[in-house]
Amino acid sequence: MRAFASHAVAGSLLVMAACSPQVPDSAAGVGIDGDPFAPPPAVGTTINGDPLVPPARVSSTPYEAGAGQTGGGGVAAVDTSDSDADLARETAAALAASRANSGVAPLEASPANPAPPLAGNAGISDENDFEAVAARQTIESDAARLERQRAQYRLVQPTSLPERDADTGPNIVRYALRTSNPKGVRVYSRSGLNLAARHERNCAAFASPDQAQIAFLEGGGPKRDRQALDPDGDGYACDWDPAPYRQAVQN
Repeated sequence: MRAFASHAVAGSLLVMAACSPQVPDSAAGVGIDGDPFAPPPAVGTTINGDPLVPPARVSSTPYEAGAGQTGGGGVAAVDTSDSDADLARETAAALAASRANSGVAPLEASPANPAPPLAGNAGISDENDFEAVAARQTIESDAARLERQRAQYRLVQPTSLPERDADTGPNIVRYALRTSNPKGVRVYSRSGLNLAARHERNCAAFASPDQAQIAFLEGGGPKRDRQALDPDGDGYACDWDPAPYRQAVQN
């Protein structure tokens, strides 16, 4: 009875083992066979067909630690002689190709090299270059040029200003210079109804105080003011100010 039970348990374990999923190998596909905790392969060992360090770049000369560095011999040093030679050949080939394409050798920047000549700058003047000016002009040529300029010189004598016609209308500049009272000082008496309202309405019809002053003088001002352009009686219509004209003459 016990033997039968043991066989039954063993059969059950086999069935459960067959049904359990397979655990994937974490090291599969990375080129590591065997124990994943094994030490790394030696230099030059091929893994998946690719060597870790190309043998052609490994020098047999032992590494010597420099000043301030730690380490001893036996460490491989990378040989860069082949890559330097390849870089030099590629640079020479590129320079040769550039000469063949443009026809002009490339400029090598160096403080000892002279400045390259400027081409196509005909608009730049060389009048500050003593040698260039001396090659074109002499003392005699300068004297002849001055004589030609003196011969072309003409002195224009001033003439009197034209007189203004008498029928041109009031001159507000002359009126400003002939009067002396400041703006706002009453000189003439004013009377009438609604002077303030008429003043605002009639002054709004003019584009500028100068035009209002001209119309004021044409209508009998400054003594008479039929349109209420000067309600304060200072002789100046619609806030016109003679001070700028007087100041201009004084300056």
